[in-house]
Amino acid sequence: MLKTKDFFNLANQNYFNPQNINYFRFSSGVKSFVYLVVILISLKMKILIVAATRQEIKPLLDKMEFHENIEANFIKCRIKHLEIDFLIAGIGMVATTYHAGKKLNNNNYNLALNIGICGSFNDKLELGAVVNIVQDHFSDLGAEDGNQYLSIKEMGLEGDIEMINNTHIKNNVLNLIPKVSGITVNTAHGNELSIKKVIQKFNPNTESMEGAAFMFVCENEGVAYAQIRGVSNYMERRNKLAWEMKLAINNLNIKILEILNAFE
Repeated sequence: MLKTKDFFNLANQNYFNPQNINYFRFSSGVKSFVYLVVILISLKMKILIVAATRQEIKPLLDKMEFHENIEANFIKCRIKHLEIDFLIAGIGMVATTYHAGKKLNNNNYNLALNIGICGSFNDKLELGAVVNIVQDHFSDLGAEDGNQYLSIKEMGLEGDIEMINNTHIKNNVLNLIPKVSGITVNTAHGNELSIKKVIQKFNPNTESMEGAAFMFVCENEGVAYAQIRGVSNYMERRNKLAWEMKLAINNLNIKILEILNAFE
C-alpha cells in the first residue's frame, strides 16, 4: 500500500503524471484527490539561491513574505507561489562546492541561482550592469612553467576547467539578461601583467570567486541553474574607491526579484 509519506515524496519528485497515477489502484474518488494534490504541489516551485555573503542578498531577503532561519547560513522563505531557500555559502570555490553540493544533493529543487557581485574585464559593461554568466572557467587550475601558465588540459590531465550552461529556463526576464563568459579564481586579479595574461588566455568578461564551482555542482547534480551577477568594479589594480558595490547589489537584487515574479 502506498503510504501518505511515500506519496508526497513521489509527488515532490514530480513522479506523478496521468500515466503514472493510473499505475496505482486508487478508487475514482481517491484518484481525483490525488490529481488535485499533485496539481497543488506542482504549482509550488522550489528554488535555491546561493550567495557568498548575506550583504549580496539582503535587499532580496527584505522582499520575502516569510522568513525562517533554519541555520546560520540557511534561510527558508516564500514569495507568492515560490518556495525559496537562501544559502549563504561563504566566499570561494571550496565553501561554495561543499555547501551548495550538500543542499542540492539532499533536496529536490526546480532551479538553483548563484547571485552576487563580479569584476569586469570589459569596459563596455557599465558598473551596476547585471549579467548572466553562461560560460565560466577555473582559470587558475593548472601549473606555472616559467612565465607561462598551463591549464590541466595542457598538462595532459583529466578534469573540467570550462563550464557551459545549456539550461533552458522559461522566464522572460532571465532570458533578456546579457549573456557573458567569465572566470572563477581563488585570488582576484589586481596586477596589470596577470590581467593581460588571463585576457589573452580566456578572453573573459567577468571574474568571480565562486561561479564555476556553483556551475560544476549543478551540472553534476542535474539541476537547472543560472549564474546572475552585478558588475561592481573593473579588473585593474585594486582601487576600492572606484567600486560601485552598492549599485551592483541593488541592481542585482531588483533583477532577481523581477525574475522570481516572472515565473508563472
